[in-house]
Amino acid sequence: MANELGMETSPYLLQHKDNPVHWRPWGDGALAEARSAGKPILLSIGYAACHWCHVMAHESFENPEIATLMNELFVNIKVDREERPDIDGVYMTALNVMGEQGGWPLTMFLTPDGEPFWGGTYFPPEARYGRPGFPDILRRVAEVYHTQPDSVRQNADSVLESLKKAATGTDGDGPTSQPIQINFEILDRVAQLLCEQVDMVYGGLGQAPKFPQTYALEMLSRAWLRRPDGALLGAVDKSLTGMCQGGIYDHLRGGFARYSTDAEWLAPHFEKMLYDNAQLIDILTLAWQMGGNPLYAQRIAETVAWTLDEMVVAGGGFAATLDADSEGEEGRFYVWQEDEIDAVLGADAAAFKAAYDVTATGNWEGKVILNRSAQPEFSDPDTETLLHECQKNLLKQRDTRIRPGWDDKVLADWNGLMIAALANAGEVFQKPDWVAAAVSAYDYVITRLCPDGDLMHSYRLDQPKHRALLDDYANMIRAALMLYELYGGEDYLRQAMAWMARVEEHFADQEQGGYFFSSDQATDVIARMRHGHDNAVPSGNGVMVGNLTRLWLLTGDDTYRARADALARSFSVQLNSHGLAMTTLLNNVEVMLRPLQIVIIGDREDDATAAMLSKVHGLPLPNKVLSVLPPDQDLPAGHPAAGQKQIDGRVTAYACVGQTCSLPQTTPEGLGEALVMATEPSPGA
Repeated sequence: MANELGMETSPYLLQHKDNPVHWRPWGDGALAEARSAGKPILLSIGYAACHWCHVMAHESFENPEIATLMNELFVNIKVDREERPDIDGVYMTALNVMGEQGGWPLTMFLTPDGEPFWGGTYFPPEARYGRPGFPDILRRVAEVYHTQPDSVRQNADSVLESLKKAATGTDGDGPTSQPIQINFEILDRVAQLLCEQVDMVYGGLGQAPKFPQTYALEMLSRAWLRRPDGALLGAVDKSLTGMCQGGIYDHLRGGFARYSTDAEWLAPHFEKMLYDNAQLIDILTLAWQMGGNPLYAQRIAETVAWTLDEMVVAGGGFAATLDADSEGEEGRFYVWQEDEIDAVLGADAAAFKAAYDVTATGNWEGKVILNRSAQPEFSDPDTETLLHECQKNLLKQRDTRIRPGWDDKVLADWNGLMIAALANAGEVFQKPDWVAAAVSAYDYVITRLCPDGDLMHSYRLDQPKHRALLDDYANMIRAALMLYELYGGEDYLRQAMAWMARVEEHFADQEQGGYFFSSDQATDVIARMRHGHDNAVPSGNGVMVGNLTRLWLLTGDDTYRARADALARSFSVQLNSHGLAMTTLLNNVEVMLRPLQIVIIGDREDDATAAMLSKVHGLPLPNKVLSVLPPDQDLPAGHPAAGQKQIDGRVTAYACVGQTCSLPQTTPEGLGEALVMATEPSPGA
């Protein structure tokens, strides 16, 4: 036997191709080998930008003695969680139902049929950190597997039963309740409960570690837009300002790290993920529309610049991640010593050090993570100009360092998030190059990740791999609909409808409603998971509520509305046990309950139409569904503005809520007033 990862395309798997461990990629062949050899499976799941994955690899998987033990006792399988989130989701859920805290690297022990019976995350090479040594774990698990088969079988059966309950949504506090109709009272209640969990000292939900949780911040923003409340707006601004000025943000180059290890947003694990930055661009854009905070506009521009400069692959798609480590050390590329900054900045160093928390002793493990948490407000313009010049000089010096690893695989779901974020922000801030990048990435997915017309999940080294999952379809449908609303083009709408048909055919849960995470064509997962809660990325089912609603409103086909309503109701039974984690679904239910349909009748190339659109994009309207029509085209039957025409040959706009539309508006100012009136809270909303 030998290591079989050399023919893979995943950068994470290729990082392990020279390990002395006889790794196999996930697949039927590895499972058959385990059955033939009568050995249990050791499944290790991680990703290229994961710091502790690197640590365990160096300590254990590159250790010849530990590798020999692994090879003797197990069939060893390595999985990239970003390439196979369906596999990762099953076994991470299995670990959780075993009562263990999840994380990566994920280390699971399976029967030859892929059934989990025990697991954990990082294990050190010898006992420390309160964890047993990895070699001792290997020997003990193998011994139990061979000498206590009944115990192994019992554990596996128990986990499988729990997985079944988790997949069907019957893992709550009691028996499955009846579906309920989600209303604004429920939305307001969940928003209030979320607001009570916000740390009003540093921002963010809960304590350390802290994740951005942008979908929760969106829910607070939507609640404030429905019923202005200073506490809601304060919670959003405190959280976003904390992230924008903390060490989780790269103050020299732009872009956010995945999360903060502390409550103050100071010390991240330094990996930068495409999905986090897409979601932060989205929520910062909405927050800027709500209050015009220049900090948010600056962070959006800097993060987009980083994305376009460092995360675009040849052809226009977006790469997945930048690593946390370089030269074998976490954060080495990003952190500083005071004397380095003095040497680069000279006489300007004092002002920069005062603003960015630079001291001789450092603020993290004897080093400096640049941040502006102590001075979150901008200084006077002259000082900010000086600080900006200091940043440019330090960045030039930092660029001479050895760079972190770049995982350049293109993932359909993460690209969908960034395409939608860039397209929307590009219109809001009138940045044509952002728009062009969004369209280019969409075209990349269409041409490379759809080889036979079916969407695939991943692409690298000229190879599309792995069937698309629910999140791939959900986020790419959302991207297609965003492009259609913003720029027209029937191909976008037709593609969204075709993808939706594939989801309905291969992902629909005919018994409970909603959609499974993996297709019915999947043959290598032991459970098809189904959930409505958010993880690091927004819930695919939650996104689908919005997609179906928009398809209904844009096409007039009531089938989409019925499916959106049924989908929301199918997960409403989980609100009592998972409500605070279901904010993407709830945000999209609000779109379904009270969509704001904006119709502009005029030529898209006309300056008057552009002025109307500029007014729309400058306002915080998260429920808007936009239709721009040439004068000779009508809306679908049933649309509240169907049959409306231009007034006196001028570009004319209507704002519609429910079946009620505003008077025709022929100026941007009039449209703005109509939109404000249309979004005022109504009784029961």
